[in-house]
Amino acid sequence: MSLIGKEVSDFTVKAFVNGEFKDISKADILGKWSVFVFYPADFTFVCPTELGDLADNYEEFKKLGVEIYSVSTDSHFVHKAWHDTSETIKKIKFPMLADPTGKLCRDFDVYIEEDGMALRGTFIVNPSGKIVAYEVHDNSIGRDSSELLRKVQAAQFVAAHGDQVCPAKWRPGSETLKPSLDLVGKI
Repeated sequence: MSLIGKEVSDFTVKAFVNGEFKDISKADILGKWSVFVFYPADFTFVCPTELGDLADNYEEFKKLGVEIYSVSTDSHFVHKAWHDTSETIKKIKFPMLADPTGKLCRDFDVYIEEDGMALRGTFIVNPSGKIVAYEVHDNSIGRDSSELLRKVQAAQFVAAHGDQVCPAKWRPGSETLKPSLDLVGKI
């Protein structure tokens, strides 16, 4: 069953952000665009490459009014320890959410029960708290934050211009399409 249109369930989790521990809840995501980036575990191999890539592009997401939330089943203490020991992870300014019970991972349907970890799931959530786009990878396949940024830009454009859609490889400023009978079979 698709998660498109699913409203994120109520949650409150601990996070490590900007050198502090903080509670993050559903109330924090409402009213703005959010990206949830689930990953298997801290102190691993592919995960820091992805999170470092997100950190390098974080300001571009912020310019769009988007908050990024990275999520693993590690505790907020482990997130801090990883931040303190890894040069790549030290670059992270976005909240690193702790989901040791797997509740948030289960809500987004990325929890691997037998491993107690998450799949690599990326979710774009609109200001109403509903999932508008997502992608889930095998844990051996890393993601690209520039493509995620493009998807966020497209989701925001479509939300603002409900009569238009974004074709493949669409970028801001590129031509969009207005679905109509006139386009059927012409593209």
